[in-house]
Amino acid sequence: MTEIIVVTSGKGGVGKTTTSAAVGTGLALKGHKTVIIDFDVGLRNLDLIMNCERRVVFDFVNVIKGESTLKQALIKDKRVENLYILPASQTRDKDALTVEGVQNILDELKTEFDYIVCDSPAGIEKGAIIAMYFADRAIVVTNPEISSVRDSDRILGILHSKTLRAEQGREPVQENLLLTRYDPERVEKGEMLSVQDVEEILAIPLLGVIPESKAVLRASNQGIPIIHDAESDAGQAYEDAVRRFLGENVEHRFLSAVKKGFFSRMFGGRQ
Repeated sequence: MTEIIVVTSGKGGVGKTTTSAAVGTGLALKGHKTVIIDFDVGLRNLDLIMNCERRVVFDFVNVIKGESTLKQALIKDKRVENLYILPASQTRDKDALTVEGVQNILDELKTEFDYIVCDSPAGIEKGAIIAMYFADRAIVVTNPEISSVRDSDRILGILHSKTLRAEQGREPVQENLLLTRYDPERVEKGEMLSVQDVEEILAIPLLGVIPESKAVLRASNQGIPIIHDAESDAGQAYEDAVRRFLGENVEHRFLSAVKKGFFSRMFGGRQ
């Protein structure tokens, strides 16, 4: 049975596309045939992180409009077997997305893929609503700041009321919280919400905590999903999150500040 996953948030810049790329790659690395769809029509970014921007010939909107077939638009990842990308259009308006058009594409993808990861635009505009509409599971990405958390709470309201599952009275979309750009030292100083603070406000299961890391920006600029960087804390945290997503019991890491030794305190380094 194919599962449709939406990666969503109320606020921009929290790491949705980074998360979509990492989770989609992680699922494929575990042997599941996976496709990642970029729903951010007009602001295409997934192809950059997946390092396939030069291979885009047809896109999501071309398929909806009947200007290409789905097979023509799908891009096979060069690094990972079982991983494909369906890029967004850079030149169309978000109104080019229709519920019927998206449903037709998802129905076709369901015949071939185990997981369909929908990389949603931020907020509650049309592209975001359609990205959430068909979801079976949602990964709600938020930063540990009150405005981001508040906006994510609004997204939860949409997942409860404006999805196909809600309309049909079926089991609700399964929600998971992914907390990104987490810095335990700033939490200790009271400059950032703690994991417990965010869990208390949103009250959905915690899938993972991704630490603040320069490796994320470096990987994005190189067109490499961060989960490939097994040496970085962020890469390891995404790997843990994928394992939890697949049902494994994995202890959460990177929640506490690293204690500095004498020389680290003297010279400003970290152990």
